Amino acid sequence: MTKEKELVFGHKNPDTDAVVAAISYSHLQNELGYNTEAVALGEPNEETKYVFDKFDYKYPRVITAANGEVKSVMLVDHNESQQSLDDIADLTVTHVVDHHRIANFETANPLYYRAQPVGCTSTILWEMYNEEDVEVPGNLAGLMASAIISDTLLLKSPTTTDEDKAALKSLAKTAGIDYESYGLDMLKAGTNLDSKSTKELIDMDAKSFDMNGNSVRIAQVNTVDIADTLKREAEFTADIKAENEADGYNLFVLLITNILTSDTTGLVIGSENAVSVFEKALDTKVEDNKASLPGVVSRKKQVVPPLNEKF
Repeated sequence: MTKEKELVFGHKNPDTDAVVAAISYSHLQNELGYNTEAVALGEPNEETKYVFDKFDYKYPRVITAANGEVKSVMLVDHNESQQSLDDIADLTVTHVVDHHRIANFETANPLYYRAQPVGCTSTILWEMYNEEDVEVPGNLAGLMASAIISDTLLLKSPTTTDEDKAALKSLAKTAGIDYESYGLDMLKAGTNLDSKSTKELIDMDAKSFDMNGNSVRIAQVNTVDIADTLKREAEFTADIKAENEADGYNLFVLLITNILTSDTTGLVIGSENAVSVFEKALDTKVEDNKASLPGVVSRKKQVVPPLNEKF
């Protein structure tokens, strides 16, 4: 008997891991007898385009809602409803594979849920392939290695674990790449910001969080020159203020991260109280809407938890 089709997808404004995890989990589940299709909840960013071109892989079709196409779905690299499909409340979630906090998530029925505190969802999926004794195809191994490089900033992020290191080395070997030289090229490809408008940049890798009733939006862009990126500060500020007004965000933080020095400057805009909470949480001062965040590279581990705690 053929199983009913399910869609597999990562979060909105997808980064490399969100899309790759959907593809690799869909492939694994199909090998195990499920009927799934990987889809994406947004267009690829520059880094992701570079990765898919490198390994000659077709980007999944993009959707914003299931619109009755399926009844059940599988989530990767997220669980919070505001980061998911617009009609997620109308669907049954049967599986989740994630490495983030669990929030705003509940189901009517039992489900398969796997969450591990590692640097990348693709690391968990590599473990699952091994557990199920399913071989990772070469080009898919390249995608998964790229996702780990992306999420851990080439193993430099504080989110990096021994599992991430082992997964990257193994997948890189399968893909036939030198992950260190390839990884640097890949990360640099993602820092080509000139072709994007400031509006596109603040939405490119952005996630919304509910923190004790406060709506918080945290976006991140990677660069090799923070000062150069901040030449468009006035435009960034205007776009962020417009989004705060339109979407009711109490706080919007744009993390501008230098991938070579592992330092970040935050553009922090919101209510006076929310900005004060940010200062306390990150032990910094916000002056002219900017905050220095030396050594901060991970939204998930270094920004969201302390902010959540202070709110």
